[in-house]
Amino acid sequence: MATNENLPPNVIKQLAKELKNLDETPPEGIKVGVNDDNFSVIFADIEGPAGTPYENGLFRMKLILSQDFPHTPPKGYFLTKIFHPNISSVGEICVNALKRDWNPTLGLRHVLIVIRCLLIEPFPESALNEQAGKILLEDYDEYARHARLFTGIHAVKPKSKLKSGAISEPATLNVDQTNTSAKCADQKTAISGGAPPLAPKAENMQDQSAAMLSSTEIVGVSGSEAAAARLKKEAALMKPILYSAD
Repeated sequence: MATNENLPPNVIKQLAKELKNLDETPPEGIKVGVNDDNFSVIFADIEGPAGTPYENGLFRMKLILSQDFPHTPPKGYFLTKIFHPNISSVGEICVNALKRDWNPTLGLRHVLIVIRCLLIEPFPESALNEQAGKILLEDYDEYARHARLFTGIHAVKPKSKLKSGAISEPATLNVDQTNTSAKCADQKTAISGGAPPLAPKAENMQDQSAAMLSSTEIVGVSGSEAAAARLKKEAALMKPILYSAD
C-alpha cells in the first residue's frame, strides 16, 4: 500500500490542509474520509442528488494520487456499483476534470464536486458504459429505471453513520444532505459541454423509488411484501445486468 512517503513533502503539506478543510466544511452532499498515514488514496461518500435516479443512495468512491500529483490528475473510481454512462462496470470515472481539463491548481474539493455533478448531468456521448449511454439517449424512463434499481440494491444508506476520521475502504461516513444544483451550475465548464442537465421524469419516480427501497430481502430495510415482490421481479429480469462480473 502506498504511504505518504511516496508523495513530496510540499504535496503532503498541501493535501493535509485540503483534507482538514474538507473534513471541517465538506462540500454539499459529500463527505471525505481522512487517513493520516496515506494521503495517496482519498475515499469519499457521495449522496445521490435529489431529483435524480440516484436519490436516496450513498456511493463510495476513491481518488488515487500518483507520485507526480498534482502535475498529473488523480484516478477516480466508484467502489459502489452504479448504472451511469460515464462510470464503467469496474467503477472507472470518465470526466474531463480528471483528464484533458486537469490543472495542477485544481483542488480535491473541485474534483469531488464535479464528480457528484455527473450524477445530475451525465454525458452519454462520451460513455464508458455504452449500454447506459445508449439507453439514456433512446429512453430516459428506461435509463432511470435501471439506475434506480442499481441504487436500491447497491447504494442503500446504512442505518447507522460513523464519524469522519481515519478510515479504510469498507468504512461508512456521514454525508451532508443538501442540494448541489447551484454548485453544479458553477461547475458546468469544468465537466464539458454546454447542454442543459437532463431533467429526470417525475412521473412515478417517487413511487418506484419507495418500492425499491422498501424491500427487506434485497435492500435490507422494512417495507411491504408487495413492494418487495415487485423489486425482486424487476431484479430477476435484470439479473444479467445487475450482477455482471467486474
